[in-house]
Amino acid sequence: MMERSEILSAMSELKLYGMKTAYDEIISTAVKRQHEPQRVVGDLLTAEITEKQARSIRYQITIAKLPLAKDVDTSSSPTHRSTKSWCAISPPASSCRISAMSCWSAEPVPERLT
Repeated sequence: MMERSEILSAMSELKLYGMKTAYDEIISTAVKRQHEPQRVVGDLLTAEITEKQARSIRYQITIAKLPLAKDVDTSSSPTHRSTKSWCAISPPASSCRISAMSCWSAEPVPERLT
């Protein structure tokens, strides 16, 4: 029978980082609840798949060329508005009786004084 340290070392060598991270929790839960070996293996595989998907998403976000918020704010192009001057929709005036939709208006958000 392999010792815990040998199992974790083998998982590292095989690059099963999700399994390695979840191993202690899954084994302790399995012992407490007397899970079948198939369930334990399934839980370890699920942990590995989840970790690989998360790693893939982190990588994709890292390589994505998304504009930073400071780039949008400091843009000198007249077509780009500062995030502070975006419009807000104001509620209809109480005196308007024609239709609710015709009374809505878009006005620039006033800048806050700090």
